[in-house]
Amino acid sequence: MPAIQRSVVVRDTLNLIAKRSNWAAREPGVIVVFCICFIVIVGLVALFIHKQIAARRERKTQF
Repeated sequence: MPAIQRSVVVRDTLNLIAKRSNWAAREPGVIVVFCICFIVIVGLVALFIHKQIAARRERKTQF
């Protein structure tokens, strides 16, 4: 009985990995929604940080 060759196992494993489907390519609308949500959230966080910095500067100028 021949031993299992390592190259055959590696080749079969790589073929299984390579056969994965691309979910993002099949669902472009979902990716667009994720991107829009990310941009909105980053904008809101940036606005909050900007307001906090402006308030801190205003407090410093009062003293």
